[in-house]
Amino acid sequence: MSHKITTHWKGGLTFESDNPSGKSVVMDTDIEGQDERFGLSPKAMMLSSLAGCSALDVISILDKMKEDIDDFKIEVSGELTEEHPKYYHSVIVDYHFYGSDLNKKKCEKAVDLSVEKYCGVMEMFRQFADVKTNIIYHIGTKRNI
Repeated sequence: MSHKITTHWKGGLTFESDNPSGKSVVMDTDIEGQDERFGLSPKAMMLSSLAGCSALDVISILDKMKEDIDDFKIEVSGELTEEHPKYYHSVIVDYHFYGSDLNKKKCEKAVDLSVEKYCGVMEMFRQFADVKTNIIYHIGTKRNI
């Protein structure tokens, strides 16, 4: 399977990129002296892609296990190299589960399956970064939206 996208210059340092889903995303970067941003940073979007890929796995696995959770989020932080080309050399992925009756074994199994077997973006990151994962349980609480 292959994917093809097109990224189109919108002026300045703003670009719009399509996706095989038919949706698009606007990308830009910090520009000195300019406060307004129009899009997302390409490097930070890589972290979002990692979180999104794994989140899709985890929720779909928990659904197949018939495990109910109240809420779920993933926080990803990445450290960039000092020298150009700057890339993420280390990444921490925190999985947050919220619920009053969480089955920790099922949550851990879902995360493990995503991390070790299903998440292709995670595997891509492992080619250039040290990736660490943590699972945090919030029993009896709901995340503030």
